[in-house]
Amino acid sequence: MIDLNKLDRYRENNRIEAKRALGGLPHSIWETYSAFANTLGGVLLLGVEEHPDKTLHPVDLPDPEGMVREFWAMVNDPRVASVNILSEQNVRTEEVEGKHIVVIDVPRASRLDRPVYVGGDPVSGTYRRAGEGDYRCSDEELRAMQRDAARKSQDMRLLETLGPDALSPDSLRLFRRRMTELRPGHAMEVLDDRAFLLELGALGYGADSDLHPTAAGLLAFGRDETIRQIFPRFSLCYREYEKDAPEPVYEITSGEKGQSGGVYDFFRRVFGRLAETLPLPGGAREDGAGPELHPVLKAVREALTNCLVNADYYRKDGVVIEKRPRLLSVSNPGLFRIRVAQARAGGLSDPRNAVLMRFFNLINAGESTGSGIPNIFYVWRQQRWAEPSITQSLNPDRITFALPLGRKRPSSLPRPRGLTPAEAEARRQMIVDYLTDHAAASSAQLSTALAIPLRRTRELLRSLRQEDVVAARGGGKYRVYFLRSAPPGR
Repeated sequence: MIDLNKLDRYRENNRIEAKRALGGLPHSIWETYSAFANTLGGVLLLGVEEHPDKTLHPVDLPDPEGMVREFWAMVNDPRVASVNILSEQNVRTEEVEGKHIVVIDVPRASRLDRPVYVGGDPVSGTYRRAGEGDYRCSDEELRAMQRDAARKSQDMRLLETLGPDALSPDSLRLFRRRMTELRPGHAMEVLDDRAFLLELGALGYGADSDLHPTAAGLLAFGRDETIRQIFPRFSLCYREYEKDAPEPVYEITSGEKGQSGGVYDFFRRVFGRLAETLPLPGGAREDGAGPELHPVLKAVREALTNCLVNADYYRKDGVVIEKRPRLLSVSNPGLFRIRVAQARAGGLSDPRNAVLMRFFNLINAGESTGSGIPNIFYVWRQQRWAEPSITQSLNPDRITFALPLGRKRPSSLPRPRGLTPAEAEARRQMIVDYLTDHAAASSAQLSTALAIPLRRTRELLRSLRQEDVVAARGGGKYRVYFLRSAPPGR
């Protein structure tokens, strides 16, 4: 990632940390190890100091090999670090300007390894990266990582304090009717409600041999007041705004009187409203009760489903859908469990609520193969609308999917050709390497230096900005890009 021959061009940021380390292995590196592993990854430079002008320079370690041996001994000690996520290739000694330093590349840990904590205590030893420094995670951030680390999805949990009556018969009836319309003759169609819910994964037998709802069943078909007993921060809200209006002109919320308040009921009502009101080229909408929809409605249905199955319903602020004359915004608490670039490329799916995803699949909503998000971008390109954006913000963790409505792309703009995930990631890394080396560059400079077409360079920069790896300043021909030095939301 770093060209050590040009070390003075580097700056500490959310992916680079330098330590003089002349007195031995600094204790503070373990906080940074945890922070990098729990955020975006990064590189630790030992034997490098920061000058007053923020430039980095080597200082010459007296025994770099000994420091590496000490580091390996400590990173493999569970009293120091909860897990070693490094391989031999991640730690090495280097000679820069005739001086010896140690370079430690820390990747982002998989969700199964997070939280990566230090000092033997996840409460006091779990960190994230914030600009040029590390901060101790809040209890909420820690609990969210622990939930995501579970091999079973959050919504598989059996809620043995509740009985089957926690689920709304009306909501289930509407779901079954819709499933029958879309999948006539399905094997589950002949089952009674109890057998149907068992097969669906909405009910299960507890240790007392009685039936109890799963978290997925409660979220999908439960009543708002009952859902809040298990998920106190549960909230679903849809708002419509007229141009520049500060207050919504129409709302759908999970706590409305006369409605079940569950996720399925919210999805049904919100999607029905969007199907009636969205601007659709050609005017075609749903073909009766069948699966044929206008491509824009299919894409919007995917965005809505993706939001609901990836939401962390334990976290604050809840699901918020906002429709304005020129924009549909879909936002949920929690981050993607895969990288945004992987979600956009497709082929990989890791929903936070896998059972909920199965529910939606049965009514032809949601792509469990990972192709749904790439298709949204494809549909928007087909309409020649402005490209959607995915933004992730930290503390509180949140995903926002912004879908411009009807803003035409210039007719002369060529449709982008796709890259394989590996090709896209390789080019993204080239941009990160160059910006780490040169501090800032325009899209034209990046295109020329890296031999990537300008259009493709701009697409890759957009994806890196959406992941908050890269930021920009200036506008038009004066816009330059640089590695982000402060995280979103902080």
